[in-house]
Amino acid sequence: MTTLMVQGTTSDAGKSTLVTGLCRWLRRQGVSVVPFKPQNMALNSAVTADGGEIGRAQAVQAQASGLVPHTDMNPVLLKPNTDTGSQVIIHGRAVTTMNAVAYHGYKAIAMQAVLESHQRLRDAYQVVMVEGAGSPAEINLRDNDIANMGFAEAADCPVLLIADINRGGVFAHLVGTLELLSPSEQARVKGFIINRFRGDVALLQPGLDWLEQRTGKPVVGVLPYLMDLHLEAEDGLDRRQGDKAGQLLRVVVPVLPRISNHTDFDPLRLHPQVDLQFVGPGQPIPPADLIILPGSKSVRSDLAYLRANGWETAITRHLRYGGKLLGICGGLQMLGQQVHDPLGLEGAPGCSDGFGLLALSTVLEAEKQLRNVRGRLDLEGAEVSGYEIHAGVTSGAALENPAVRLDDGRCDGAQSTDGQVLGTYLHGLFESPAACGALLRWAGLEDVQSVDYHALRERDIERLADLVDQHLDGTLLRQLCGLDASDREAR
Repeated sequence: MTTLMVQGTTSDAGKSTLVTGLCRWLRRQGVSVVPFKPQNMALNSAVTADGGEIGRAQAVQAQASGLVPHTDMNPVLLKPNTDTGSQVIIHGRAVTTMNAVAYHGYKAIAMQAVLESHQRLRDAYQVVMVEGAGSPAEINLRDNDIANMGFAEAADCPVLLIADINRGGVFAHLVGTLELLSPSEQARVKGFIINRFRGDVALLQPGLDWLEQRTGKPVVGVLPYLMDLHLEAEDGLDRRQGDKAGQLLRVVVPVLPRISNHTDFDPLRLHPQVDLQFVGPGQPIPPADLIILPGSKSVRSDLAYLRANGWETAITRHLRYGGKLLGICGGLQMLGQQVHDPLGLEGAPGCSDGFGLLALSTVLEAEKQLRNVRGRLDLEGAEVSGYEIHAGVTSGAALENPAVRLDDGRCDGAQSTDGQVLGTYLHGLFESPAACGALLRWAGLEDVQSVDYHALRERDIERLADLVDQHLDGTLLRQLCGLDASDREAR
């Protein structure tokens, strides 16, 4: 039973992508593998089978491993709600909110949760494939580290170091990171992987030879740049759309300071008939057929942001000209009359006026509601599945005209009487082809093409496994996973 860890020289070096590919590559060989990320900081999360929440990257890695997501796969999740503070989620449940200084002292407690989860996974699977966070060379975060080398030392596991050559300076990233590690940590690094390379690898070979000679460590392989690869982002917005032609439905989403679960919009970004635009601060708000208010980790402050940036006026004009408006989770709460936060869960205690477009109000309560759900949209009776992650409890007359009727007998969300405004707590609703089609037709798109988002994600997981097979040293990877030794023992 072996643990192998992937760490990166920077954020977005390709750690999540590589772990996903390695999980599927091992699964193809009949190996029982499980993904693991000790600590994650992200506002994109997924609901697990055991009723908690983890980072969405680990949910995708679970799919690559043929597993149902579980809270042990990401025992510590930090969800920032200010520039200096985060909600702390341990084993899938929110336990407190802390600023960065307080959390630094809390890490010893968090590490116990990490090691407990790791031990349970190690007892149940042949290989635990671990993803680090950020960089192990962040000197100010080295003390009490639980996300990178601190975990690797505690778990006594080997490490692969990945760097993104597309950023430039890849050899400086790798050598510099290695130099900033302690001798014992340096010894844990068993090889390098270079990610997102364009061109002929022969031109890179002199650099690879130098790197191996300089460090005494092997280059496990060079992964090529894939222009159209899609995996759900851990945190950063993916604005790529690809080439699209013909009549497109114009969809606009404001980029809130605390936007959460923006992976909701990946199926729209990939849809061949949708022009999806994320609009950030200072950018003009373009004409649209559909405006979507996304989820938010700080609903009241994001409401203030929208007002300060002209969105209330733009939404009023949009509706006056017949446009459609959809609110998801925090966006649903914004559509109502008031949002109350008496406990100060997302900031200072208080109350904010919503946009007043639906007759409902929301009170934020300490206990989160976490559910995977199925049901039917009121629109066309289309089948829908998704997940709820919210602290808000919503009430009001608008709920008598729900957006979704769930299989468990509950109703969700609301619609305006004129049919222009719709709100729901369901994340992931565009991933269901029937629901996506119904919503796009509601927004004004005729002859909607059906797109199977899950099939697209599965295709790209398979492509990643192919890259691992073709471009990395499989013999060394199997050795690091302890598979050759276990195979010899079995024989």
